[in-house]
Amino acid sequence: MNGQGAAPGGGDGGSSADGSSADGSSVDSSSSYFTYAFGLAAGALSAFALLRLAAHAQSVLVLVALSAFFAVSLNPIVTALTAQRRVPMPRWTAVLVVGVGVLALVAGFLAVIVPPVEREVTALLHQIPHLLNEAQDRSTWLGKMEAKYHVFAKIESSLSSKGLGANALTGVVGAGKYVLDMLTSTLAVVALTIYLLAGLPNVVNAVFRTVPASRRVRARAIGDEILTQVGRYMLGSALNASIAGLATFVWTAILGIPYPAALGLLVALLDMVPVIGSTIGGAIVTLVALSHSMPVALATLAFYVAFRLTEDYVLLPKVMRHAVNVPPIVTVVAVLIGGALMGIIGALLAIPTAAAFKLVAQQALVPRLDRR
Repeated sequence: MNGQGAAPGGGDGGSSADGSSADGSSVDSSSSYFTYAFGLAAGALSAFALLRLAAHAQSVLVLVALSAFFAVSLNPIVTALTAQRRVPMPRWTAVLVVGVGVLALVAGFLAVIVPPVEREVTALLHQIPHLLNEAQDRSTWLGKMEAKYHVFAKIESSLSSKGLGANALTGVVGAGKYVLDMLTSTLAVVALTIYLLAGLPNVVNAVFRTVPASRRVRARAIGDEILTQVGRYMLGSALNASIAGLATFVWTAILGIPYPAALGLLVALLDMVPVIGSTIGGAIVTLVALSHSMPVALATLAFYVAFRLTEDYVLLPKVMRHAVNVPPIVTVVAVLIGGALMGIIGALLAIPTAAAFKLVAQQALVPRLDRR
């Protein structure tokens, strides 16, 4: 009887054990579902918070990206200075030399651009009394126009308006704020570029430490190639822009177009923007040439059309031979997308970014797909 009693007891114990295990598995399953859902919700909230943060800090992120781009672009010069043996330089000395050189170029640009603008504004202010006297003389063309349309009277009435005065004051304050913001952003980009340029090897090593050890060597090779191509692209683009600026200076100086040095620097800067930069620069110089005479403007237009063809089919293939090799259609699309996202800065960063994606696809994505 003890055996028979033990049997049911044992059966009850087994059933209890099975039931508890079943209940336990059910609890574990519910707990795992809850943990998964909680992790998914936390990830979604984190992604949303990061997107909001990126949206609010977009201007700062653009400045950081531009500084990193300039640091990578100037890194080949710093590396060449540290590698040469004639005057041995540690990296910080090479960075200082490059930084002083860049600041000297910016100061030279301002020294060339500001005086012509100041002279034009001063000449316009001195010309205002003469224009007012001509407007009162009915025998002059300006006087006849004033008598017919009363332009100066309307301008004087508008300027005496209280509302326009307040709007003008607001516009002046807004323009001052814009200039201050632009100056602050420029100084921030210069400072960040110098810091990133000085610590670029450490930054690159820290980034590659986040890659798993099994893939680190391959990732390092691709990353080094991207940095090399970006540096070569910027040096080639700077050389091509220098040629465009020098050609503009020579052409405008020969034809007597005003401000040849300023126009040359402006074209050189605009030529750094791919696809559209040289066209905009040529259009600006042609409009300035129009103030000289119509034949000179037409000759300038023909000069820039010929120079653009020479640049696209002769200069760029030679200068960029060892730099990036991006198909033309990809270049145009990348510039359009970059310009739509970040304006001129996006257009400037478009081709190196497209080259980086192309290199990653060729070195990592395509071989992996071929193995499948």
